[in-house]
Amino acid sequence: MKIVRTIKDLQNELTPLKIEGKKIGLVPTMGALHVGHASLVERSVKNNDVTVVSDFVNPTQFNDKNDLKKYPRTLEADCALLEKCGADFLFAPPVEEMYPEQDTRTFSFAPLDTVMEGAFRAGHFNGVCQIVSKLFYAVAPDRAYFGEKDFQQLVIVRAMTKKLKLNIEIVGCPIVRESDGLALSSRNKLLSAEDRKIALNISRILFKSSNFAKSHTVEETRKMVEENIAVTAGLQLQYFQIVDGYTLQEIKKWSDASYVVGCITVFCGVVRLIDNVKYKE
Repeated sequence: MKIVRTIKDLQNELTPLKIEGKKIGLVPTMGALHVGHASLVERSVKNNDVTVVSDFVNPTQFNDKNDLKKYPRTLEADCALLEKCGADFLFAPPVEEMYPEQDTRTFSFAPLDTVMEGAFRAGHFNGVCQIVSKLFYAVAPDRAYFGEKDFQQLVIVRAMTKKLKLNIEIVGCPIVRESDGLALSSRNKLLSAEDRKIALNISRILFKSSNFAKSHTVEETRKMVEENIAVTAGLQLQYFQIVDGYTLQEIKKWSDASYVVGCITVFCGVVRLIDNVKYKE
């Protein structure tokens, strides 16, 4: 695996490969890689001739400077994991490479980006679209891989790709969980041992709600999740919404959509965790 730091060097590496007709897969990440990321990389390696993984903590998608400062950075460990997965290139640019000047572009995909995360993290998805579009232009991949844990992000990236008329297939990959059910996240590294035990209740409640939903209404299911989180010491619910998986708008009846997802964000101690469960697909 070759580590590349600049867009020019990356394109110099990829251009002859594209001329040869090689298919390029891109896995955008913010580093602090785990088994969930590995599953994306392995899928790209399987489906493409060349796999590029970006490792860049993007400052424009953090509306909280302390959150940006605390975000784990583990480049050496990331390299070791990617070597095992068979990645061909690691693109790990400095901030000034991706933002030589302020990016003043604005992306709006209302109502996709005004609900859930968009309602609580002003400017977050604009920052996501800024960096993902920059990576798409730099790499020009045939396919790009994103985890379904960041479900809203996946939907918005698809919308952005369509709006920019980019010929890139956006591949959504299933949530990878620990054996006890906890959704893998780079933020899990910030949990204390005790908080990690408490965090397990998030997925347990979501799984429980999946069965509960089979015989109860949307409203009853929503309340069940909210009430179960509320009585769990150490967890504080920010939101739980049951939405159409395509429009991200809340539904009132199960028959309102063919694809239904329950999206949740919970604070476990001071660590903000997201997860989701599919009720219909």
